[in-house]
Amino acid sequence: MEAVALVILLIIIVGGLIVLSSSIRIVQQFENGIVFRFGQVQRDGQLRPGAVRRPGLTVILPIIERMQKVSQQTITMGVPAQDGITQDNVSVRVDAVVYFRVVDPVKAIVNVHNYGYAVSQVAQTSLRSVIGQADMQELLGEREKINMRLRAIIDEITEGPWGILIERVEIKDVSLPEGMKRSMARQAEAERERRARIITADGEFQASKRLAAAAEIMSQDPAALQLRLLQTVVEVSAEKNSTLVMPLPVEILRFFERAAGGAGRSQEGEESKLDLGARLAKAEEELAKAAEQPSTLESAEDVPPVIGLDEPKPHGGTAVSAPQDDQQRGIAGGTPENPDGRGKSNQPPPN
Repeated sequence: MEAVALVILLIIIVGGLIVLSSSIRIVQQFENGIVFRFGQVQRDGQLRPGAVRRPGLTVILPIIERMQKVSQQTITMGVPAQDGITQDNVSVRVDAVVYFRVVDPVKAIVNVHNYGYAVSQVAQTSLRSVIGQADMQELLGEREKINMRLRAIIDEITEGPWGILIERVEIKDVSLPEGMKRSMARQAEAERERRARIITADGEFQASKRLAAAAEIMSQDPAALQLRLLQTVVEVSAEKNSTLVMPLPVEILRFFERAAGGAGRSQEGEESKLDLGARLAKAEEELAKAAEQPSTLESAEDVPPVIGLDEPKPHGGTAVSAPQDDQQRGIAGGTPENPDGRGKSNQPPPN
């Protein structure tokens, strides 16, 4: 009898240990425990007291209660690459990453089966929808806007009914077709080439203006051109060349020509110093003055006869002599001071 009693006591002790081990649970710091009593978490539409167990040591009733742990850590889930057509009809392949965590463990367990898989499917469908609503430029250059839009779409579906908060959504990569990549590369190359040509042309334009100003300054003083030539010779001589070629500019010849021309060409030298605009203005002014000046001869009868060539015409039976103001008209008879009869006229020759 003692042996039977010992066996029964041993069985009771082992059973008690088994029951005790099955009723004691440890909830980790990053977890919450959901206790189902007879399969219920809520009673009369409200959460049953003690249904959610906080981190630490907790006890449940064996056979009557069952506890399921829910992690509240942020979960990183990769969204498989999705093929889509953008708003501007470009085929792209986009993949993303979703960061989410459980904020209501009861909803995450009761309202949805395998909430991780559900979030993955929602993220894939939302990604396809966003691809169709955006164009290629937004996908490539405005990813932050696409990320915010994608996060808002996924969070609206998951947070309320499932108790899952979408913390962040990031687009990892946007794959374009090879033909589109080549077209974009050609476009970028053409844009760079256009900018390079514009910069080069602008540099040439500025250099031409500087050279024109330098040439104008040197033309006013021909000695400056000679000094510039000597400076160029010095720069070439610094290279230690055995042969030195000295060009003879035409301006030097013009300098010697002007120096030998004397005072008779001083006026031409002054006029040559004027720029093109001043020369044109001066020419137009002279033409305007010549056009406004009236003619000194009113008719053909007023032309005085040339001595030795024209015979005086009779007028009323008498000979018409030369008028008294012939000297003022520039054609007068010979005088001791002007035997040729060619007097100086104060009026300029007609054009």
